[in-house]
Amino acid sequence: MKFSDMPYQRIDFDTTKKQFEEIIREFANASSGEEQFEIHKKYYQISNEVETMITIAQIRHDIDTKDEFYDKEQAYYDEITPILSNLKVKYKKQMYESPYKSYLENKIGQVAFKNIEISLKAYDEKLIPLMQEENTLITSYDKLIASASIDWDGETLNLSLIKKYLTNQDREVRQKAYDKFCEFFEENADELDDIYDKLVKNRTRQARELGYDNYLQLGYYRMNRNCYDIKMVESFRNQIKKYFVPFAESLHNRRKERLGITKLSYIDEGVYFLNGNPTPIGTPDEIMEQGQKMYSELSDETKEFFDFMTENQLFDVLGRKTKKAGGYMTYLPLYHAPFIFANFNGTSGDIDVITHECGHAFQGYISGKDPIKEHADITMETAEIHSMSMEFFTEPWMKQFFAERTDDYLSMHLEAAAAFIPYGCMVDEFQHIVYGNPDMTPKERHYAWNQLEKVYRPHMDYSGSAFFEKGGFWQKQLHIYDYPLYYIDYCIAQTCAFQYKVWMDENFEEAWKSYIKLCNLSASDFFTNMVKEVGLDSPFENRCIEEIVNKLKNRM
Repeated sequence: MKFSDMPYQRIDFDTTKKQFEEIIREFANASSGEEQFEIHKKYYQISNEVETMITIAQIRHDIDTKDEFYDKEQAYYDEITPILSNLKVKYKKQMYESPYKSYLENKIGQVAFKNIEISLKAYDEKLIPLMQEENTLITSYDKLIASASIDWDGETLNLSLIKKYLTNQDREVRQKAYDKFCEFFEENADELDDIYDKLVKNRTRQARELGYDNYLQLGYYRMNRNCYDIKMVESFRNQIKKYFVPFAESLHNRRKERLGITKLSYIDEGVYFLNGNPTPIGTPDEIMEQGQKMYSELSDETKEFFDFMTENQLFDVLGRKTKKAGGYMTYLPLYHAPFIFANFNGTSGDIDVITHECGHAFQGYISGKDPIKEHADITMETAEIHSMSMEFFTEPWMKQFFAERTDDYLSMHLEAAAAFIPYGCMVDEFQHIVYGNPDMTPKERHYAWNQLEKVYRPHMDYSGSAFFEKGGFWQKQLHIYDYPLYYIDYCIAQTCAFQYKVWMDENFEEAWKSYIKLCNLSASDFFTNMVKEVGLDSPFENRCIEEIVNKLKNRM
């Protein structure tokens, strides 16, 4: 069904609550594992209905943040979603404590029960008011970012649409664009600090209500980290500091020489060539048509997937003034349909949408066919392998999008992917500092960010920007506000995607088979097991990062 034709009906809380209470009662009275599993299928049906309606409302709200109807719907779900989550936890608690647990575990897997165990540590009914407040704060940040109205030579742009000028080949244009970009953040500095301060304190209160010292352990549970912990992540970041930061700095130095400048200012950060970054050819419609051709040639599975997405209008990728910033893939379980939301802006990022986000969507399309719903509950580091690896697997088709500048794009993409890892780890360490010290003032948080810049990105020069010089760069990173502790997943996944890059350069067919296997495994096993099963090294293992760096050096 086309997305525009999908009916929307607000979830009636009282009705849904009664449905959950009924299956909880049925489950408790069941006399066998077989009977409980049949009841569990009813749980799937209710959950799918609820999740689909909430997701439709979210997408339509994000498409136009000024839409009054869906603005009210989003506010409604900000309020009731924590209560619905609590009902789900009550149901899952019965599963976890079932006398027929072994039968159920055989049906839906050990990972699912480990995730239930984690969820019981992460939620409690008493947290509902705080979770509602947290949702409202997140929405307020998203709406503030979406409200940016930047005058550009008589044209009104938002933060997504001005990005193409931030990487213009003319340094004067870039400077002008950054001045306007930063002006928005400077004008809203107090509100940005206030929202984040309230979020940190809110999340800390939630954690302490559950008996944790701070939000970090609760945050790991909410990120569903079921096979690695804080110490393992810290060790991973230390490996990045030791091996990847020097490597990334060498790439920045090479780029600096290519641009003919003596230092990399913030206005040069996203620029890779003196004649400007490669940009995609063709209109958005033509780009999507080329995307369909690319996926039809990549494999039978990707052809089926992309045709389904196109026929059912499951893309909304054009940038618009009142559209939420950023991009994502989400899923509509009633229709077994992924949906891709993005903001095309005329940069190479438009192509990343049909590689990165389609990597997510392709895996979602595959896992949606699995009758065991829990197998789709992938952890984020696994999800990002699907997306980041697809960026590399589609490289043979980049000529369709970049023509004579294809080699420039491929070089830029590899450099940018490598340079990203130190930044992503910096975002993660910043959040560990913030949530480990929740009483920090906004000024102290900005100072902490500045100190981390010296460790992870020593090449950066923010001279001339009051906003960046004070340590405000992180406030444009919506993950820090909306999805706490998420960002390290990108870094872990990128190291796996690099392994696929090396592998596909040697044997594309074997690497692709491994990738398809990983997509099919979904969440049927733990991340650390699955990467080994498909022939990759775990990023947490000793020497893994060092070996990746050495292999990348040979390709640059």
